[in-house]
Amino acid sequence: MAATVDPLVVGRVIGDVVDIFVPSVSLSVYYGSKHVTNGCNIKPSVAASLPRVVIPGHTDKLFTLVMTDPDAPSPSEPSMREWVHWIVTDIPGNTSPTRGREILPYMGPRPPVGIHRYILVLFHQKTPLGLVEPPVSRSNFNTRAFAQQLDLGLPVATVYFNSQKEPANKRR
Repeated sequence: MAATVDPLVVGRVIGDVVDIFVPSVSLSVYYGSKHVTNGCNIKPSVAASLPRVVIPGHTDKLFTLVMTDPDAPSPSEPSMREWVHWIVTDIPGNTSPTRGREILPYMGPRPPVGIHRYILVLFHQKTPLGLVEPPVSRSNFNTRAFAQQLDLGLPVATVYFNSQKEPANKRR
């Protein structure tokens, strides 16, 4: 009998960005009609605008969402690891990030070279976070340190997609 291999392990999301965890909620992310599944390919032009994110759970639970690129500026030399693309806190369950507190505005993928992983990590909050200072820089962000600083614990869900630079004449 063949064992299934977790795509988060194969894609090195576990290891590069988060520690091993057991998903406890189902995070759904869509760019237009495209449903994001682990390891799928999405063009930067398709992901330029804010995704539709469906966060399950009861409205009395709060969540934090982080989107990051651990491959900046190049997968072979990720000297800016991680580049943070989006942070939203205090998102009520059974809603979307538009109902939360945006700490860092969404920035769509802009991979300069190679295939980059864009990872959305969802954390369950123990309490409302209120005012959270945005990172000083988008580069050299650390999802683990951010989670530790805010006492978020391990993620409850993660989904990632791959994206690479589009030739100028092939966009959209």
